[in-house]
Amino acid sequence: MALNYKSAGVDIEAGYRSVELMKEYVKTTVRDEVIGGLGGFAGAFSLSKIKEMDDPILLSGTDGCGTKVKLAFIMDKHDTIGIDAVAMCVNDVACAGGEPLFFLDYIACGKNIPEKIAAIVKGVAEGCRQSDAALVGGETAEHPGLMPEDEYDLAGFTVGVVDRKDMITGENICEGDVLVGIASSGVHSNGFSLVRKIFDMTKESLNTYYDELGETLGEALLRPTRIYVKALKNIKDAGIVIKGCSHITGGGFYENIPRMLPDGVSARIRRDSYPMPPIFTFMQKTGGIDDKMMYNTYNMGLGMVLALDAKDAGNAIAAIEQAGDKAYIVGEIVAGNKEVELI
Repeated sequence: MALNYKSAGVDIEAGYRSVELMKEYVKTTVRDEVIGGLGGFAGAFSLSKIKEMDDPILLSGTDGCGTKVKLAFIMDKHDTIGIDAVAMCVNDVACAGGEPLFFLDYIACGKNIPEKIAAIVKGVAEGCRQSDAALVGGETAEHPGLMPEDEYDLAGFTVGVVDRKDMITGENICEGDVLVGIASSGVHSNGFSLVRKIFDMTKESLNTYYDELGETLGEALLRPTRIYVKALKNIKDAGIVIKGCSHITGGGFYENIPRMLPDGVSARIRRDSYPMPPIFTFMQKTGGIDDKMMYNTYNMGLGMVLALDAKDAGNAIAAIEQAGDKAYIVGEIVAGNKEVELI
């Protein structure tokens, strides 16, 4: 029998079918600037509108979902993990004051099962719609012999734009500014290597309902990362200046909040200033994890923390809530050495 690509483990026809199935999701993300359709060698996007800016700055972000994909495998639920991939990228662009323009995804899989790939891309498209980014292309790579047939990895990147005068740099943060936290939807997409040590990663365990959570463990853990693009845009459209913005990802409070702080100040955050999702208490109790590790690994209920002039905090919270998010005054900027104090 003659060797061919299919006998080597790569099914080109399955790839074609995947593209056909995902096209219906991709077209829901199209913006006016998108040129051409899916299937070209490069995604094309017009920059004509950027010419209206005084000094346009391109922003970019790339990320993946980490080992959260393992939960998707176990639960055989693949239509939300794509939201996580988009969120991790577009939230970083929004954190700098930018508007995400377009997104591309990369799926590496052991075996291309068209319906599964389409479900993943459905989630990617949903994340793009939530952030008003166009899904202009991507890649599905079949890796037989390198990855198990039922597994995949998902990553992507986004490009956004901001007028230089609107960039969020943190350089003007000063003592007396207020910290506003925007609620997370749960664990988001970081710290899942520790999550998988705390809980048994079986279908039975993930499908177990817990009164403390008000849902199954799998539902709580797989809930997609919140996308904050519209919340931050609402603040900007309200004429409010965001002095600093921190996307709380891997490294939790202790690593991410100092990234927005200039020299001479620190952030003081009150733990009881906002409602913490029960999944974090449940994880800490089940795993016997100390407070410092929790706040150094997870978002603990705040997906973003903003630094604002105290007079703007109320209007900013109102703008955030108009976007469908919850926000709280969680602390203030004090004199210090770019540290985080939890009280």
